[in-house]
Amino acid sequence: MAPKEPPADESDPATTVLLTVECQRGVVGPDSAMPELAAVAQASGALLNVARLVAGAHEAGIQVVHALAERRPDGRGAGRNAPLLRAVERLPVQQLTGTLAVRVAEPIPVGDGDLVLRRLHGLSPLAGTGLDPLLRNLGCRSLVVAGVSANVAVPNAVFDAVNLGYEAVVPSDAIAGVPADYTGAMVRHTLAHVAALTTTDALLRAWRQRRRPPG
Repeated sequence: MAPKEPPADESDPATTVLLTVECQRGVVGPDSAMPELAAVAQASGALLNVARLVAGAHEAGIQVVHALAERRPDGRGAGRNAPLLRAVERLPVQQLTGTLAVRVAEPIPVGDGDLVLRRLHGLSPLAGTGLDPLLRNLGCRSLVVAGVSANVAVPNAVFDAVNLGYEAVVPSDAIAGVPADYTGAMVRHTLAHVAALTTTDALLRAWRQRRRPPG
């Protein structure tokens, strides 16, 4: 299914929130715990497109939320009920609270009005994290999901958004997974059935046309 221009209601700044998923230094930065994923995010242009979307959201008056995954040094609150979660404990770079690894990765800009949501458990930025009530308080109806990975966290966020009643919007060139060709398959065969597909350029055009007045 080909990406499309976002309909008007999916680009309304008053009811749209941009969610960046795990775009943190310890995941997509130069010292990533998952260097293959970081390399794909860089080489595909996905990380740069996330940065472009965030900058465009700031200009358009669209709320940005950065969803980061981290762990306490003692591991309290972290789950071990999946192979991935157990593997995280053995990675050479740990996403520890308060370290550089859990800062938003360059070149993504972080604005004064951005919300940074940190989770200590699970695989989704939405399930059990408190993000849902924040989105409702913000008046969100359309949630734009960008970031990593197309393997786990991004589809989790999209499914949870749809199950909670939001319109999920996915700029397909602003997500990445491993191997590199997996992202396209995930978009075509899974996300296309549950989310509105678009591109970074199409979203930016729509946001420029419907920029929210300041104040």
